[in-house]
Amino acid sequence: MMIDELSSSRKRPAKRSSPITHHSSPITFKWPIRVYYEDTDLGGVVYYANYLKFLERARTEWLRALGVEQTALAAEHRVIFVVRSIALEYLRPAAFNDELAVTVELEGLGAGQILLLQRISRGTEEVVTARVRIACVNTATFRPVRIPGSLLSLLLRQAANDKIGNRT
Repeated sequence: MMIDELSSSRKRPAKRSSPITHHSSPITFKWPIRVYYEDTDLGGVVYYANYLKFLERARTEWLRALGVEQTALAAEHRVIFVVRSIALEYLRPAAFNDELAVTVELEGLGAGQILLLQRISRGTEEVVTARVRIACVNTATFRPVRIPGSLLSLLLRQAANDKIGNRT
């Protein structure tokens, strides 16, 4: 399902909807993962739910690489990020001791949500693809809130810099 389909599938009153800015040339962040024995199932391949853990680790490290610590967001701004929706495609199995790379690409940005494309690959071979919608919520109420202005500005600058860098 494409991100435009995800955005249009939700029906909300116009006053509450948050416009999403889509980016045609996303920022790509890569994080290495080694498959351990504990990640595999009886068949010797990565247990399907463990791919979610790999994706989460890469998202956390992506934010950290941008200079954003989630504990600081919670303490200073009283917000956290939660996965609102995720769609995965399992393309090939990964096995014990495989070296994988997990990528994070910013696809869209709204006032209270981040849309990401993530991939898990082994060399040039794609293993899993995922489209992830992250919501920003208040730590006390878990109700949706706006992404703090400083972080929103940072993400918009990153996206703009990437677009300029990819035009050459």
